[in-house]
Amino acid sequence: METLAQWYYALHNAIFPRLKYLDGLAPLALRLYLVPVFWMAGTQKIAGMDNTIEWFGNPDWGLGLPFPTVLAYMAAYTEAIGALLLLLGLATRWISIPLMVTMLVAIFAVHWGNGWAAIADSGAEDVAVRLSTGREILREHGNYAWLTEKGGFVILNNGIEFGVTYLLMLFSLLFTGGGRFTSLDYFLARLWPAKA
Repeated sequence: METLAQWYYALHNAIFPRLKYLDGLAPLALRLYLVPVFWMAGTQKIAGMDNTIEWFGNPDWGLGLPFPTVLAYMAAYTEAIGALLLLLGLATRWISIPLMVTMLVAIFAVHWGNGWAAIADSGAEDVAVRLSTGREILREHGNYAWLTEKGGFVILNNGIEFGVTYLLMLFSLLFTGGGRFTSLDYFLARLWPAKA
């Protein structure tokens, strides 16, 4: 047993310490994945700010949040500016915090009541009936082949799945930063090292 452990650690120590030179790639991948998510969310809110404010504030069909004007502007500009900062890897840890707050608000105010899944389970009986009926209607009254040529027909569940995923990615960036060799944060820290 001791020989197996020695072999395992010899192999482990031969491979994984070398990965430290590429450890900036993981934060870079997270940042680049999140950039379009937050850019689209933020710029769409900004482009339709009146509708965004109404949605944030309306208790009947919207979120019913207090101070909807303030919160709508904060959310929109946090997401849009946050996307740009993530792209550059600038102030990565700092921008992760308000972006995590926007994700928490989205999770609890928008998606919580819909459960976990972002896409409804097509195997569930009620979802299967709706999908089947929708397909029949589209085949009879629409161009079903054209509508589905880029992807299958699904029912959006709008659960917390994506919000939690983005939250965890931001949480990771809070601890790793923008990444060695792949972010402005890294190069600025080298240019102006922190004084003790």
